[in-house]
Formats: sequence, structure tokens, C-alpha cells
Amino acid sequence: MTNVLPSEHTLGTGRDTWRPVRPIAAMVGVLALCFLIAPFVTLIFVTDWRGFQIASGDWSAAGTSLLYSFVSMPILISLGTPLAWWLARSEFPGKWVVDGLLLLPLLTPPLAMGMLLMSLYGPYSRVGSSLEAFGVVLTNSAAAFTLAQVYAATPYYVVSARAAFEAVPRDLEQVALTLGKEPWQVFLEVTLPLSLLGLVAGLALAWVRALGEFGIVLIVAYYPQGIPVKLWVNLQDIGLSAVYPLLWLFFAVAMPLPLWLGLLSRRRGIF
Repeated sequence: MTNVLPSEHTLGTGRDTWRPVRPIAAMVGVLALCFLIAPFVTLIFVTDWRGFQIASGDWSAAGTSLLYSFVSMPILISLGTPLAWWLARSEFPGKWVVDGLLLLPLLTPPLAMGMLLMSLYGPYSRVGSSLEAFGVVLTNSAAAFTLAQVYAATPYYVVSARAAFEAVPRDLEQVALTLGKEPWQVFLEVTLPLSLLGLVAGLALAWVRALGEFGIVLIVAYYPQGIPVKLWVNLQDIGLSAVYPLLWLFFAVAMPLPLWLGLLSRRRGIF
């Protein structure tokens, strides 16, 4: 009788097939990694550590970015999670159109995106003037800053959350349904726990994106000044010596959480 299962020799041959390619890929990978981290290594050497000083207004800018990012994230979760789940668990004609529409904000230059938002919500637009009649001003205000952050970060969260939902085996959800669970119970007790780490990692990515957004914020909400706009102001008014300390402050505030979640996700095979 012929053995149809792959033999150990065959499997070994399969691994050997990649052996000549692996060193080349590793070498290119190391070069690519060096290319990516080179600017950050440069930052270490160009920073004036002896004269390190946070410029006037930098702490206020950091507080502004953090405060409004904490306001933006619940809005982002409320809008992005249902959209991501719907895209992950639904099949319908023209779904590719929805996928393309989701990518539009990602593919549009941020400065242009800010101009489009200004055209829609600015004081001279119908929407903007109507909202102003109710006291909602969406230019150079806290609401405008939040709008810019939500708009910049939501697509990143939706893409990550969708991948997290799609990674949950549908069989487990079907088993829960056959056991008499309601769909909302399946979501809360099966889908959400299994996708939680991916959702949190996506949220962390979106949070950093919101904190670092410059183009949209510059057009829609120059005031109140957050970290990205303050970096620009420091460069214009003082010079590079005032930019580096604020940049370190941004790294200290924004990077630990997403880096930790990214490493945790990798260890658990989320991404």
C-alpha cells in the first residue's frame, strides 16, 4: 500500500528548499531595519543633552494632545468596532466598494484631508454654519481637535480590528449559537475575548496616530496646539534645538503602550 502522507525526508527537503534564500532575506532585512531606525539613532546624537530643556508651552501641548486623545478614543471605538465587525462577518454585493471607501482617508494626503474637512465643517459651509447655530464650532476648538484626531485614526483602528475579528474561528461562534446563545452573547462571550488583544493593539496604533497627526490638525485645529503643531511652531520660532526635546517627550508619552502591545501581540501570534 502506497503511503500518501508526506515523509520526514520530504518535509526535510521542504525546509532545505528555503535554506539558500534565508541568509539573503536576512541580509536585506537587516539593511531595511537599519534604514528605518537610522533617523532615530541620529536623534540621539543631534540632541543637545547638556542643554536639554523643554520649551515654553511644550508641556501644555503634550497635555492637549493627551487630553483630547482620551476623548477621541471612545468615539473611535464606538464608530470603528461595529464597522470592523460588519466588514469581517458580512458578505454582500459590492463589498469591495466599501473596502475602497475605507481606504480613501488612508490614501489621501493628511493636508488635503484637512482641507476637505474644512470644506465640510468650516464656518462658511452649510454643515459648519448649521452646527455653529447650535454652539458647535468645528474649527480651532476642542471639538475640531477631537474631530481631526478621530478622522485621522479611525481607519487604522478599523483595519486592525477587522483583522482581529477575522482571526476568530467562525466554528466557535457557530457552536455557541447552537448551544442557545443569542448573537450579542456570542459577541461578548466568544468573539470579543478572542479578538481583544488584537483590538487593543489596533487601538494603541490608532492612539499614536491620533497623537501624531499633523496635517489635518494644522488645517482644522491650529488651536488648541497639540504636540505635532507645537513641533512646527518650535521649528519656526526657535529652531531644531527646541524640536528635539519635544520629540523625546512625544516618544516618552506615546510609544511605551503600543510597543508593549505590539510585542505582546507578536508573542501570541495576533499579527
